[in-house]
Amino acid sequence: MRTLLDFEKPIADLEAKLEDMKRLADENNVDVREAARSLTENILNLKKETFSNLTRWQRVQLSRHPDRPYTLDYIEKICQEFHELHGDRTVKDDPAIVGGFADIDGKTVMLIGQQKGRKTKERQYRNFGMPNPEGYRKALRLMKLAEKFNKPIVTLIDTPGAFPGLEAEERGQAEAIARNLREMCVLKVPVICIIIGEGASGGALGIAIGDKVLMLENSWYSVISPENCSTILWRSWDYKEQAAEALKPTATDMLNNKLIDGIIEEPLGGAHLDWDDMAERLKNRIIEEINGLEKLSPQERIDSRIEKFCSMGFFEEV
Repeated sequence: MRTLLDFEKPIADLEAKLEDMKRLADENNVDVREAARSLTENILNLKKETFSNLTRWQRVQLSRHPDRPYTLDYIEKICQEFHELHGDRTVKDDPAIVGGFADIDGKTVMLIGQQKGRKTKERQYRNFGMPNPEGYRKALRLMKLAEKFNKPIVTLIDTPGAFPGLEAEERGQAEAIARNLREMCVLKVPVICIIIGEGASGGALGIAIGDKVLMLENSWYSVISPENCSTILWRSWDYKEQAAEALKPTATDMLNNKLIDGIIEEPLGGAHLDWDDMAERLKNRIIEEINGLEKLSPQERIDSRIEKFCSMGFFEEV
């Protein structure tokens, strides 16, 4: 059964009506082609109208859709080979971050991504996509390995945030993220970072410093989630819609504020409706960006990367 968000239900009702019409026509040998064509057109128009007028909160909901593809789903779809590597060589492995060498259409890349989980046990195992310090240290180890062998790095970001537990803080969560920010700025190989779902706070930023930072159309990227923002400002989750409007966390908002470099369009209705199409779009964009970045020298990439992030935001001298 497909999971439906509130604004998807009117579309799903029409699609169910269309299926019933076709089934009854087959059973009774009745020609309903004209009616089916008209209803199909109505469904398409409703989809276009609905998904072109989504609120910011609705896009946040889409980014969390339980049927949306996660990092391992994309790896399965776009990689001809993937050899996962484990451990940070200090504490342990962190299943919330997966990474390894991958073959994408003949190109060898280091692919690193945050992984949530679909069922209860897998979500617990993956810590709901919230990495511990060892996850960020593993990611940095793999990036350094890619740099050693002169291979591009691709990161897929999808996290509600870095794990905030006591043990994570004791093992240096802030230091691990901060070190990644510094080291990623000066990596000599091309670095492409893509927010595929949720991009929350430093948990996302810890693997999101790159030559190209991209977002899927229905993803979000912000210092805090709308719910937590609502809790802090209004002492309640009830104002999450207003918080989302104030935060402006969507891909369009980020591009307008020059905080990302581009948006990857999703299939009509969202990535969860057509994994194959979404994976193909993602793969093509990755190859395109790698080909462009490989034309630059390592120093040119580093200088441009640092300049890009240093120019973000604004301030006033007093």
